Amino acid sequence: MKASVVMPVYNEKNYIDEIVRRTLASPVEKELIIVDDCSTDGTRARLQEMARAHADGRIRVLFHDKNRGKGAALRTGFAAATGDVVIIQDADLEYDPAEYPKLMAPILAGKADVVYGSRFAGGESHRVLYFWHSVGNRFLTLLSNMFTGLNLTDMETCSKAFRREIIQSVKLTEDRFGFEPEVTARIAALKCRVYEVGISYSGRTYEEGKKIGWKDGVRTLWCILKHNLFTSGR
Repeated sequence: MKASVVMPVYNEKNYIDEIVRRTLASPVEKELIIVDDCSTDGTRARLQEMARAHADGRIRVLFHDKNRGKGAALRTGFAAATGDVVIIQDADLEYDPAEYPKLMAPILAGKADVVYGSRFAGGESHRVLYFWHSVGNRFLTLLSNMFTGLNLTDMETCSKAFRREIIQSVKLTEDRFGFEPEVTARIAALKCRVYEVGISYSGRTYEEGKKIGWKDGVRTLWCILKHNLFTSGR
């Protein structure tokens, strides 16, 4: 079974070579779809070099002409996916591509339509960083669960896998980090079979390039309400 790994990228010059190397080395059949969201730090030029060097199709690089946000980059990548399973991979080294087999296993077994890689389930290692971030993540997950009826431990995880026909059929509109609560509301409304697996997590600091902030948390709160109470359909 082939995976389409969708990697949204914005200003990741210091990490892009290593995350691409790790992704290509992951032990699953795959295509890597990188969507550059109009990077300005040299990442874009490096990705153009990669695209030329991998004419065999293992890497496909798509470019946005203006910065539109992570959610918009993911939509671009989802539309281009051809694999049986679509996996989201951030470009910042926080999530380990070596764990794709674990993420895909419930789908391959015919048990799941969607799998979330949880940073709070299981006994995998994770870097100890921001206390209030973990509190915020758990609160937002709890609030999302109250509306969707799911019992996720980590709605905000960036590590997610979908059967391709599921993610390509879902109507998504959020351009930034509101993608996480929106897609969760959509798959819950579709009654998808959702599994969680415990994953490792190597979070980075703001000094190391972390981008999400408190304003994104407030936006996520609004998106939970918006997509569970005020928006209907796929």
